[in-house]
Amino acid sequence: MAAPRNFPAALLLLSAALARGAEPEPPQVLFKGLFVAVQTQALYSDSKVFADAVPLAAPSVILDRYQRERPRTAAALERFVSATFSLPQTADTPVSLPRQRSVSAHIDALWDVLRRSTASAPPYASLLPLPRPYVVPGGRFREIYYWDSYFTMLGLAASGRHELLSDMLQDFAYLIDTYGHVPNGTRTYYLSRSQPPLFYAMVALADAPGRPGAARYLPQLRREYAFWMAGAEELKRGAAHRRVVALSDGAILNRYWDDRDLPRDESYREDVALAAASGRPAAALFRDVRAAAESGWDFSSRWFADGRTRASIVTTQIVPVDLNSLLYGLEQSIRAGCAASGDHACEAQFSRRAAARRAAMDRYLWDEAANSYLDYRWTSGERIRRVSAASLYPLFVGAASVPQASGVAATARATLLKSGGLVTTDRRTGEQWDAPNGWAPLEWIAVAGLRRYHEDALAQLIACRWMVNVENFYRLHGKLVEKYDVLNPGGGGGGEYPLQDGFGWTNGVLRKLVALYPGEAGFVDAERCGSR
Repeated sequence: MAAPRNFPAALLLLSAALARGAEPEPPQVLFKGLFVAVQTQALYSDSKVFADAVPLAAPSVILDRYQRERPRTAAALERFVSATFSLPQTADTPVSLPRQRSVSAHIDALWDVLRRSTASAPPYASLLPLPRPYVVPGGRFREIYYWDSYFTMLGLAASGRHELLSDMLQDFAYLIDTYGHVPNGTRTYYLSRSQPPLFYAMVALADAPGRPGAARYLPQLRREYAFWMAGAEELKRGAAHRRVVALSDGAILNRYWDDRDLPRDESYREDVALAAASGRPAAALFRDVRAAAESGWDFSSRWFADGRTRASIVTTQIVPVDLNSLLYGLEQSIRAGCAASGDHACEAQFSRRAAARRAAMDRYLWDEAANSYLDYRWTSGERIRRVSAASLYPLFVGAASVPQASGVAATARATLLKSGGLVTTDRRTGEQWDAPNGWAPLEWIAVAGLRRYHEDALAQLIACRWMVNVENFYRLHGKLVEKYDVLNPGGGGGGEYPLQDGFGWTNGVLRKLVALYPGEAGFVDAERCGSR
């Protein structure tokens, strides 16, 4: 992709450096013992604060001063950090007076509050620059995130903010061109992993008559696909390499992964403590923790061998329903882009790839007894018998047959549908991607997938219950938050950090659902949902 006109000089220099193989290093590599000391002494309640801090001098200068001064106490270390780094601020959002402003008007006003423009970044900072403006989620999430942004962009489209949607699409294309993939987020410490591959779905939001987005962004779609499939051609049966797994019959499916096996910069103290308590080899545990972060479901019983505790996490041993569904969607998008471009050999190739993935998903992920798609633990050759909201992804991408979609709908209604929306899993572990929490992205995946298979009544019921939950919270608090309790409707909880305000994907999904179901907007009682 050619550099846009007036492309910032800083980004041109970064691209040139990357071409020489000089990918920027994360803070724990740059600041070595100082980074470890700050994180392990818990100077800040949130480990992400120091990972996002901006150094006021080159790392070598700061480390030399650190060696000379050797601050011995936490107070001395904090004074040292204050003198040598600029600490970040949270991405705060204003509270509205619900009687004076509808939730849709509140969301429309938030787009500019959460809008950022960072065509350059301070030297040695963890922030990665982007050529165009973008929307951040909010709270501690002060940079752009990959899969969050698709759901944010749904709301931008519903709000008529097409220019900002287009800016973000160009940013993601830039990330793929620059780094070979979309990082988890725009921080150096996120470069070793991605997130659920939804760029193809973002591209579809930019479709115009006679100008399919998949054709315009075909080089980036193919480059991202190559990232996820790296190593597949040489893989032997029963083996895995990075994000690809060759199953016993030779079928290729994918898993989540991270190219580093160190504690996460943004959760360093927590990861070190978990490794020490687990009794497991630290590097393997760190890799599984990071792979779960690539999934976006950090953390969930989906990834736990015992279904209960994070110390048993085995993410890299699991072939997940959601990832393989999205890669099926990516294969279909590339097929369509090749067809629109007149490249019929490419069209045929990706048609075969998509068909092969769908067949493998049927063999390994579809479970007749559960009437649902289930994750597969490839290292033991068995499906993991826990139903989650990930089971709706094959419907979202069109990979399910009509009978399979009907089965998934029935199982979701019986197992996952609650008074405040769709619950993430049916297990209570204290993790944020388990009961009682429901999340905006999964509500949208379910609603869109069910509508695709004409399961319209269930789609509307899920949408309505979720909308009532979110809007009632807004009426009480004048804000939207990252996740919600769907068993006892209200704000969600659990996980590594407090409930965050903002919030990009909640804003986006609710704004889209209000546009789809205007008759359901404004309900205060979920009992009215489905009564029409």
